[in-house]
Amino acid sequence: MSGEQGFMRIGEVHTQLRKDYPDIELSKIRYYEDKGLVLPGRSRKGYRLYSERDVECLREAIRLAQEEFVPLRVVRLRLIEQGLLKDVPVTTSPRHAAREATVNVVSIPAPTAAPEPSTRPVLKVVAASASESSSGEQQYFSAQEFQSRTGLDPSSVNLLQSLGLFVPVSIDRQTTFTAFDVRVAAIASSLMERGVDVRLLGSLRRVAERELGLVDDLTQPLRAKGSGVSREKAQAITAEVAGEVAAMRAVLYERALQDYLQS
Repeated sequence: MSGEQGFMRIGEVHTQLRKDYPDIELSKIRYYEDKGLVLPGRSRKGYRLYSERDVECLREAIRLAQEEFVPLRVVRLRLIEQGLLKDVPVTTSPRHAAREATVNVVSIPAPTAAPEPSTRPVLKVVAASASESSSGEQQYFSAQEFQSRTGLDPSSVNLLQSLGLFVPVSIDRQTTFTAFDVRVAAIASSLMERGVDVRLLGSLRRVAERELGLVDDLTQPLRAKGSGVSREKAQAITAEVAGEVAAMRAVLYERALQDYLQS
């Protein structure tokens, strides 16, 4: 233990974890932090400080990922459910912000080939405006533009962002919001006008993350080495599976709602 109020430095944590996982690399601990699987504190000088609970959280995360092959998105949910990890939005580290702003914010592209007539469900629950859907490129709005478009006051924006309902990205050191954030804001505003406690909406984010984890599980074989499936084909199939999962969820929700209203 280091002398900083009984907390451990990352090197000490690495030593402890290697007793159970000899092959674990120091970089893997930092990677898990980037993915929101552990939330260490910081010293006054900026050093990571890990508690015994943080070490247990890392140990369980490694076990789930390496022994049970659970996707990291689902690992995070498991850790939250076990009480090892706080349910707070994952903050992108500065060293990844620029890359994510240009890469990760783009959704799965549609196949280039013309689609055949199909009754597959549309993935968008709330339709984008004409200006938002006219181009395949992601749109970004400054904080001022975002507030102007949504009509939300700064305190509401901060609250919804703290719940993980908005996922702004950093571009040129400026906080920007996406068209998805605008659509989420429209729904949140409507609910708030009805008197709904907006803090309850954080649970919807967890439902969405869990559903995406299911899609990840179902399509994992497509991304495995030696699958023989190209990246473009894997993305197209993943989009189709996501639509089918969303359709299943919609039907189950409709049935449950009908039973609830008739009870």
